[in-house]
Formats: sequence, structure tokens, C-alpha cells
Amino acid sequence: MAENANLEILSTRFGFNTAVRHIKKTMEIASKTNSNLADVVYELDDEELTSGRIALLLRMLLVDKLGYKSASTNLESTVSDLSVLAKEFGKWSGVDLVAAYMHPEMGLLIANPKVAEELAGFGQLRKRELMVVYAGLQDKEADENCQKAADLALKLFEGSKVTPPAALTKGKFTVKKVSKPKKADEAKPAAKAKAKSPAKGKAATKKAAADAPVKKAVSIVQVQSSGGPAKMTPRYAVVVQNELFHNGNVEAWKRIIASYKAKHPALEVFIYYEGERILDINSLFKWGKVKHGSAIEFAVAGNEIQDVAKLQRYLAQGASHMFEAFLHGQVNTVLKLF
Repeated sequence: MAENANLEILSTRFGFNTAVRHIKKTMEIASKTNSNLADVVYELDDEELTSGRIALLLRMLLVDKLGYKSASTNLESTVSDLSVLAKEFGKWSGVDLVAAYMHPEMGLLIANPKVAEELAGFGQLRKRELMVVYAGLQDKEADENCQKAADLALKLFEGSKVTPPAALTKGKFTVKKVSKPKKADEAKPAAKAKAKSPAKGKAATKKAAADAPVKKAVSIVQVQSSGGPAKMTPRYAVVVQNELFHNGNVEAWKRIIASYKAKHPALEVFIYYEGERILDINSLFKWGKVKHGSAIEFAVAGNEIQDVAKLQRYLAQGASHMFEAFLHGQVNTVLKLF
């Protein structure tokens, strides 16, 4: 019965094809076991490497195949500056490291903690979330120093000062430059820009200047979500300009977000207050709870993020005394704002 349960996914064409694609991708990655697993995944930038599949790779390749040691914990504090950690981990050339972080919104994320670009994908490490560190020697059998490295790495992630043994700072596992393959749709805008004639140069410059604030607002971090690879913006603060963030402001925000979701159904909008994610706006934004000058944060996640700057402007208006502009029309209608 146990064997049949494990093979049940193969009973449908969709399940069988999914399993075949996963096996092929696993074999492709397994052929690169002389490289850091997180580096390989980062450079592949494959949309099919979802959170669930990455978890399988960690178990199959790092634990079963390569025998990496591991240590895990629920973080005791929030960590914001990960660049400092990357610099410290970069000194650990005697061991190969892979960090796995269970992001509360985006699912399981992995990174080579020695590479600042990858570690930045974690965003902010939040208190009480799961962190696992794997340590090994790639094509050699892991030793007791690997277990020590995993344990010390967790302490470093939690803000403690650690002094790694000499064995962890001498070896071949140095920081290597990683880069993602440039996709065809990303190369087209650059090619078009070069093709513009000198006569249109000034107009193009003015347009670029006008677009600059929007581009700045949608700077993104590449992450892997449980539903598929996605990008997540940093958190943007919206300062409450109304005397109180009352029921009218709440309804305005709901209608603004509903309008955004109607235009971009594949994108998700996350709301935060005092560092915590808000699942139900009504549960927190009660009369008198959030006052003038308080900052409410939001972030957008998805594969093709758009209109973030416009969303930010609307939310700012919705948090002011001009919120009534979003309350016109019938209750069940969706505003066409985007």
C-alpha cells in the first residue's frame, strides 16, 4: 500500500509528465555536484523550480547523495542587514554552505550565504521563521567540521558573534561570481534603444527621465515562491495623512487593492504594520488603532510586476482625508484605476 501511494502521482498523464520533468531537471542539476547547489539554481533561473521542488532537491542531492550535515532553528530575532553576513561567510572557504529559509509569503528560498546577491533574495529574515543550513564538501564525504560549520552558521544568522575554526577558513570553496542568463525579452528593450536615431535622442531622454521614478519604485528581489518562481518588491511605506486610519480609509484600501488585483490577477499584494503581515485589514485597522503619521507597508509579488508606483500613489491618497474618491459607485463594483 505504501508503494502504491508513492506511485499514485504517475497514474495520470499530468502527474507522469510532471514527474518526468522533475527527474530530468534533477539529473541536470545532479551533474553539477562540483558546484554549490544554490549557485546552480540561481543561475538556472528556472520557473519550474518551485518551492516544493527545491525542497526535494535539498533532500535528494545534499542529504542523500552528498551526505551534507545540517542544522535548523526557528530564528530568535529579525535580521535585516544580510550583506554583513555574506562578507563573513565568504571567509569560510573550507566548507560548502547552502542556506534554506522558509519565507512566510514566498515559501522556501535557498542561497549560497557567501554570495551577497543570493542572500539578498531572502529579504528580511523574520523572527520565528525556519532557517536550515547545510554544510558539506561536495564530492568528498562530510566530516565533523561540516556539522560544526552548520551549527556556527545558524548562530551567525541569529546575530551571535562566532569564530570559525581554522579548518573552516582554508580550502577551495571560495566565493564565485554568479549570474543569471539574460532572457530574450529583457534584451529587446536594449536593442531598440540602440536603434533610435540621433534626432529622437532628446525625446527619448525626456521620456526616460519621466519613467525614472517608476523604475526606482519597482526595484525587485528575485525569489522562489511555493507556486512558482516570482519576484517580490521591497516593502514600501505609506504614511497615514488622515487624523485616524478609520473605516473609510480601510474601505478605500480594499477597493484600491481589488482594482489592482482585477488588472493584475497573477500578482499578490501583501500588507504589513509594525513589521507583521496583516491578513485581514479590518482586524487591525480599527478606529483609533492607526493614527496620523503611522507607516503602513506593502509589497507586491509575482512574475511580471507592474503599476507599483501607481498603486503606491493611490494607497497614499486612500490613507488621507481624500479617501472618499475611491468610495463612489456601487458596493460590489470594481474600480478601473489601473
